[in-house]
Amino acid sequence: MSDHTVSAPLLPTSTHLSDSDHDQAPEPHVIVTVDDDDGVHQLPNGDDHQLVTHISEVDDNPYAFLGAKRFDMPGSTTVDPFRNNTPRIEGVYEWFKIVVCLPLALVRLLLFGLSLMVGYVATRLALYGWKDKHNPMPKWRSRLMCVTRFSARTILFSFGYQWIRRKGKPAPREIAPVVVSNHVSYIDPIFYFYELFPTIVASESHDSMPFVGTIIRAMQVIYVNRFSPTSRKHAVSEIKRKASCNQFPRVLLFPEGTTTNGRAIISFQLGAFIPGYPIQPVIVRYPHVHFDQSWGNVSLGMLMFRMFTQFHNFMEVEYLPVVSPHENQKENAVRFAQRTGHAVSTALNVVQTSHSYGDVLLLAKALECNQENPSLYLVEMAAVEAAFHLSSLEAVEFLDVFLSMNPDSKGQVEIHDFLRVLRLKPCTLSEKIFGFIDMQKSCKVTFKQFLVGSAHILKQPLFHQACESAFTACDDGGKNYILEQEFGCSLMLSLPGLSNNEIHGLFTLFDTDHDGKISKADLIACLRRYPLLIALFSPCVLQQTCP
Repeated sequence: MSDHTVSAPLLPTSTHLSDSDHDQAPEPHVIVTVDDDDGVHQLPNGDDHQLVTHISEVDDNPYAFLGAKRFDMPGSTTVDPFRNNTPRIEGVYEWFKIVVCLPLALVRLLLFGLSLMVGYVATRLALYGWKDKHNPMPKWRSRLMCVTRFSARTILFSFGYQWIRRKGKPAPREIAPVVVSNHVSYIDPIFYFYELFPTIVASESHDSMPFVGTIIRAMQVIYVNRFSPTSRKHAVSEIKRKASCNQFPRVLLFPEGTTTNGRAIISFQLGAFIPGYPIQPVIVRYPHVHFDQSWGNVSLGMLMFRMFTQFHNFMEVEYLPVVSPHENQKENAVRFAQRTGHAVSTALNVVQTSHSYGDVLLLAKALECNQENPSLYLVEMAAVEAAFHLSSLEAVEFLDVFLSMNPDSKGQVEIHDFLRVLRLKPCTLSEKIFGFIDMQKSCKVTFKQFLVGSAHILKQPLFHQACESAFTACDDGGKNYILEQEFGCSLMLSLPGLSNNEIHGLFTLFDTDHDGKISKADLIACLRRYPLLIALFSPCVLQQTCP
């Protein structure tokens, strides 16, 4: 046995290979060099001509002046929890069924309209003269709402749900004052209205919906604006208040915050779990073969038409065991939500993902811009938001920028389109900016890479200070605005050789109000929209901080 050293290969290299063995020769040994800065370089043994010169973090990273290091891309899933699997009518059987059911659809439509009208009138009577909506609804008014609940069951019948399979039973309100459910279709809340007559948490926009707005007001709805922290805080307070009082109905929430196709459970919002009351999870399933009843990439009108033209639509409801917060330790809402989500996903036998309502907004934006495969722009927004404190609306703005770069059918952008939108000329700094987010060195970037890279820079503690320093350095004379000539002189420090047209293009990008000068608000607004451009001002920032 030969002696081994630290640098000697553990496996001996065969030096006598026949011609027939070359095709099956093992891969060359790899030497792994671990640097103090966590850089890892793999070089084939003996190929000295392939040695790569180590580039320092400062030289290779255009954002080192901010203290920003290379970032890790959060893991992704190929699951699209929002896609309806039968968006179009396909197959001879399905067309035959629709033709046969057309007369039945007209009858069902009339039954739907009549039931909705009866329920609406009964609800108006129940609400008439009732002004104290802060307290529980009087019992005689609640009894009148039984007419509306019966109308809701008739509406379900008209949509083809002649029978609904149930498993388990609702826990008493005293044991589980809060109910949570996965959300697949607009049928879900109609069923729960009939079955439980709960207090629900709904978007403020629902109040203005014809008929529906009146009915949910009778349920003593808790309105919430998902984009307002104040509104969300108030909603949590109301959930706690109504869950603590047995005179109110139980509180029903759809913690996913949007509908899915039922083949995944997306991240749970925490409103149901912050108050810390026992929760009964309920799951709904819509078994199908030819017609997916989920409210995905299908219009409401088409979905209703398809339901009316089915012989029968299958629906299953299962009440799961109550999930209580741990009594022997103070459990936070995040952990409570995770346990409940695990119970729901296990019962459904589906995966859990980090998608959220923010992904729905991204999907809508991609559809609006006629992208070939909108699912490519899902980023599991809950994970991104948690890691980078980036709001859904900010993510949509970044998608708007990315789509202006003309991504290909795979949702990828090449460097020339990237530079075109950022008004950058091909140069060493531009390549470093692109390379910062092109972690796979494929010369193309995806939206998730662009989003995470931009958010990573935007969240740096020194980012705002760098914007202030950049403005101060460019504002010659302290005028509180930057002229085009001053702007060009500052950019020359990082992009030497800029032409007048190139300077003007960048100046126009930063002059957001188009008044011929760049104010501090203009510069900060532009850098928040294009955070990667802060690298252009690194010499200015360094001059300000290290005079």
